[in-house]
Amino acid sequence: MSESDDASYAAFVAAAWDRHMAVAVLLAGDRHRGEELLQDCLVRLYVHWRRVRSADPHAYLRRMLANGNVSRWRRRRREVPTASPPEHTDPRQQLHEPHEDLRRALLALSPRQRAVVVLRHYEDLTEKAVAAVLGCSVGAVKSQHSRAMARLRTALREDQETAR
Repeated sequence: MSESDDASYAAFVAAAWDRHMAVAVLLAGDRHRGEELLQDCLVRLYVHWRRVRSADPHAYLRRMLANGNVSRWRRRRREVPTASPPEHTDPRQQLHEPHEDLRRALLALSPRQRAVVVLRHYEDLTEKAVAAVLGCSVGAVKSQHSRAMARLRTALREDQETAR
């Protein structure tokens, strides 16, 4: 790549980091996995920068994040057997951030459903735009969104009842 390509890529990353980091954290479920996901995608974006920069690099990176998270989830979804289960404390006794219940509910969704919810409500994309990012039909986005919202409502309602 030329120096001007490197400079335009560096400027894009500097301008877009916070925006895409927030999406990556929501998709991955925590800050560390989100950073790793974003960094992996930015490395792959650099390879294609000449082709992508003239189009919409934000849309391209957003799609890479969603697809990368689903691929990562598929690779890691196998359970690892252990000799004894880990100890858990009562979640009601733990102090948590104001949106911790929502974060836990989002983590309970499948990666595809989480991607739909994050792209629709956090990135404020239309159903058609979400379908383009995820490479599926608008109908699939609608059904995934409907199922995800039903699961979120149930999970948040249960959290409220448990807290009482």
